[in-house]
Amino acid sequence: MKELELKYGCNPNQKPSRIFMRNDRDLPITVLNGKPGYINLLDAFNSWQLARELKAATGLPAAASFKHVSPAGAAVGLPLSAVERQIYFVDARAEALSPIACAYIRARGADRLCSYGDWAALSDVCDADTASYLKAEVSDGIIAPGYTAEALEILKTKKKGNYNVVRIDPDYVPDPIEYKDVFGVTFQQGRNEYKVDEGLLTNIVTKNKDLPQQAKIDMIVALITLKYTQSNSVCYVKDGQAIGVGAGQQSRIHCTRLAGTKADNWFLRQHPYVLELQFKDGIRRPDRDNLIDSYISGEVSFAFGSEWKEFFKVQPLPFHETDKEAWLKRLTGVTCGSDAFFPFGDNVERAHRSGVAYIVQPGGSIRDDHVIETADKYSMTMCFTGMRLFHH
Repeated sequence: MKELELKYGCNPNQKPSRIFMRNDRDLPITVLNGKPGYINLLDAFNSWQLARELKAATGLPAAASFKHVSPAGAAVGLPLSAVERQIYFVDARAEALSPIACAYIRARGADRLCSYGDWAALSDVCDADTASYLKAEVSDGIIAPGYTAEALEILKTKKKGNYNVVRIDPDYVPDPIEYKDVFGVTFQQGRNEYKVDEGLLTNIVTKNKDLPQQAKIDMIVALITLKYTQSNSVCYVKDGQAIGVGAGQQSRIHCTRLAGTKADNWFLRQHPYVLELQFKDGIRRPDRDNLIDSYISGEVSFAFGSEWKEFFKVQPLPFHETDKEAWLKRLTGVTCGSDAFFPFGDNVERAHRSGVAYIVQPGGSIRDDHVIETADKYSMTMCFTGMRLFHH
């Protein structure tokens, strides 16, 4: 098949709409279920590239959760801890999950609010573990190199049988030149085939040269995530999981703040007060996510009105700012990546507040000395890659 007609483009008034190949090749995808739209497929192709490259760079199964052509989260398939199982709503009675299921659950769990209605991407064949978890979540579709028969059967029951399931040819190699039309003008550029691997991490510019293997993996996760995030962008990573992505901001410090706030929120979900919240039966996952987020932010009364406590079996404990500040001091060993250089040391200061110990960025600012000095103040390890990773 060389083209696929779509219902409409970005908006209902943008017709006609289709995807097609400029050359004589077939499309690299097969739609196994549903009718994916224009934005769905933009998310599908970007998220698949991210997951595929993470797998190639780390050797671990990888997944991404995309919304509006940027990742809400990305992760490699490391086992879930007991706390992660709880905050990601994994059945405590469930047996050990497959690595690819762990990868997606961790990718989605980074920012469950932003992952609401996501597009999922898997580096490996989708199995029943992954499909069963997805079935219970609000999601628009999935792309993977294949599906087990059981997984496909499960996914076809989602959204009243309309869930979008797309298979990508894992051997597909795109042309080296890509095109984009804007305002009737065609842009041409070489594809960004820049390889992200440990070879980028040798230029350590801080006094602290300590860079353990897990930090190297986290830097790779950050850089590949940034490679497919709308710029400007900053990404915080912990144990192979993006825990905060700041995308599409005009100011670098706003990226750093946004990503840091998301990382903080991810860690605050693990506070005993949050883990002890007891929801009444029948509260849906999205409502639980909203209640937890509002409880952490202190805006639960504003978001849910004066009757918000009726959602809980037991009245929640007051979550004071002093409680949050004390808990966030426990967040350590975080990696922060940036798709372009940090122009000021304020980015490092903000990253430090969210437990960042390792930074990877291109370097090249006229104030690099000040940025390095700020990192040295906190005994951070910072690598300069020399390569910008803008994505538009």
